[in-house]
Amino acid sequence: QARSEETEAELAKLMQSYAGRTVILGVDRLDYTKGVPGRLAAFAQALERNPDWVGRVSLVQVSVPSRVKVEEYQEIKAEVDELVGSINGRFGTAGYVPIHYVFRNLDRPHLLALYRRADVAMVTPIRDGLNLVCKEYVAAKGEEPGALVLSEFAGSAAEMGEAVLVNPWSRDSLVEGLERAVGMSDEDKTKMMASLFERLSRY
Repeated sequence: QARSEETEAELAKLMQSYAGRTVILGVDRLDYTKGVPGRLAAFAQALERNPDWVGRVSLVQVSVPSRVKVEEYQEIKAEVDELVGSINGRFGTAGYVPIHYVFRNLDRPHLLALYRRADVAMVTPIRDGLNLVCKEYVAAKGEEPGALVLSEFAGSAAEMGEAVLVNPWSRDSLVEGLERAVGMSDEDKTKMMASLFERLSRY
């Protein structure tokens, strides 16, 4: 599916939209276990620590609506909206929006094209039984270069040791993991994906 005509057409559009940019991707249900506010704050800190990222590195955060009538979920949505607004206000320029925030379900070809376009996938739940987003990213990438930043508290981390493993409770760990992934060479990214893809295909 990641190599279907529809996905290739979506990918061509994304290549144009993000030409010359490093793209970090987060895809989650909007749920307090997924660690989205911590991820956004870590991205802001990375922009602070790496001024050369401003204008060059973008975070695309896709949040799939979940339990929208429950008060706790409304609170986390308000927190995420506020964080996105303040980070974009602080680091954005006329031609650069640091965080592209998408609050809706995406159709499959567009999501798969995003996986393929993303240089880095950031999957940082504070606790997760398994987490399939990291596996979908690897499945869509195949042996194309990509880097996965993965919470050590996601069940998938047990079989994805090549990923950059981070502690989502620690801002420093998130920032350092992100810096490491963004700074990786294409050769190292290709090795990481090839190894993860081989195991994913086997099991």
